[in-house]
Amino acid sequence: AAHGSAKMKSCLTFVSKAAIEENVAQKYHLQKTVLPVMGCRNVGKKDMKFNDATPTIEVNPETYEVKVDGEHITSKAADHLPLTQMYNLF
Repeated sequence: AAHGSAKMKSCLTFVSKAAIEENVAQKYHLQKTVLPVMGCRNVGKKDMKFNDATPTIEVNPETYEVKVDGEHITSKAADHLPLTQMYNLF
């Protein structure tokens, strides 16, 4: 792992072509290499290495039973809910 300013030379920040044209790297004093994003408009689920599933999800509106690809799924009820009522910011 790089430390200090060395990591800035080994990292890339991807921004829009318009941002490159507006010199965002200089305006925001970015130290990382800034490159334009290319070819992202055609990215689909099949391109996602670990997130390419498109399951059929069914929810019974009366029982709230959830099925994924026809298989009933369930989860254990939460016993601890961090950042809830004690930390409500609204």
